[in-house]
Order: sequence, then C-alpha cells, then structure tokens
Amino acid sequence: MPYLLVIGLQVACVVHLMRTGRNPLWLTALIFLPVVSALAYFVVEILPGLGTNRHVRTVRAKAIDRLDPERELRSARDALDLADTAANRLRLGDALAALGRHHDAVPLYRESIAMTPGEPDLRSQGKLALSLFECGDAAEALALIDAIPAPLGQSERDRQTLLRARILDHLGRKQEALNLYADIVTRVPGEEARCRYAALLIEQGRERKALAVLEEVEARMRRLDRQQRAADAGMYRWAMEALAGLRAKGVQ
Repeated sequence: MPYLLVIGLQVACVVHLMRTGRNPLWLTALIFLPVVSALAYFVVEILPGLGTNRHVRTVRAKAIDRLDPERELRSARDALDLADTAANRLRLGDALAALGRHHDAVPLYRESIAMTPGEPDLRSQGKLALSLFECGDAAEALALIDAIPAPLGQSERDRQTLLRARILDHLGRKQEALNLYADIVTRVPGEEARCRYAALLIEQGRERKALAVLEEVEARMRRLDRQQRAADAGMYRWAMEALAGLRAKGVQ
C-alpha cells in the first residue's frame, strides 16, 4: 500500500509539472528519486498554491471554526478595543450572532447603525431584524423590515423575504407566509426555504403539496457530498423524517 501511495504521489507531481510548466529539472528528480523529490515538489510547488484555492480556503476556514468557534469573536473584540468604529461594532455583532448570542448582538447592531453617517446600511438593518426575531421580538423585527427600502439585489431581497416569511409564520399570519415561501423557494440557495415551506404546508394540512416539496429536497440532497450534507445535518434529518411520515400515511 505505501508503494502505491508513493507511485500515486509521483504521478500526480509529474502531471502537475507538465500542466503548469514548472522547472523541467524536477522531472529528472521525480524519476530517479521518487519519494524525496515527490515530497519536495509537493511542498515547494503545490502546497503554496493551495492557499489561493477558494474551496481549500473554505474547508480550512470551516475546520478552524470547528476547532476554535470563538476565534472570530476574540479577533472582533480585539479590533473594537483598538478602534471603536461602526464597522468594528458590526463585526463583533456578526461574531456574536454566528454563535447564537443574538441578545448580545442586538445592541452592537443598533450602535453600529447609529454611528454610521448618512442613510443606514440596509444589510446592517437586516442583520438587526434577524437578531431581533431570534430574540423573540418578532413584531419589532417586522416593523424594521417594513420601514427599510427593498434591497436592490435579487438575492438580498430574497433573503429579506425569507426572514419576513419566518416572522409572519411566527405571528400567525400563515397564508401570507405561505405566499412568500412559494415565491422564493426556487431562488434562495440551500434548502432552508423549502423545508420551512414544507413544514408550514404540513401544519396547514396541505400534505400533498408538502410531499412534492420534500421530494425535491430529497432529490437535491442526493447530489450533495457528505460534507455538504453535514453542514445542515439537522435540517436534512427533519426533512427525511417528515417525508417518511407522509409516505407512511399514504400521501401521494
């Protein structure tokens, strides 16, 4: 097995050498000193380039977050200690919100918005609305969303609409929420909108429609790799359990 790994690494290095046009002297070394030269080639020629790869950076960032979830929180606090600016207060609010500490994030978002000259930033107001909702202040969150202009970008508008749908659902305005979910369900990335839409459909007794939505979630989930599914494991678990329950009832 180690021999096969060495051969595999040697071949990979040679292929990389040919494709990228590195120094041809590497080829001689890779042929006559396969183990040492392959390791050296990987460290010198391949490894530095991995830092510029978006996917590698994303995986590395997620790994760091899992090992040290409060790393960004400490960094944001240090930045605010050095400079008390609206941007640094916003960054600290984001770090707290990412950890689920929305009660702590709300005052920082308010202060950041108050410190920003001119018209308040729409994204900052959207973040404040989300944290207010997560704190249980649904009515204030809805009032804030109603007061700010609609974002110019479609993706930002859809994210705002998803939050509005969640708030309306929480406030008991079910049909309004259903209408909003139906509008954005095919545009918002990920499966959150579909799962929330399906849950509300089931609650309202519209199980056939919910079945169709959850079957689409299932089909899309099968195209994801293990890491992608793991990022939203709880949501997918709920979706598959709800789908199994509908099928067991004979809904079709």
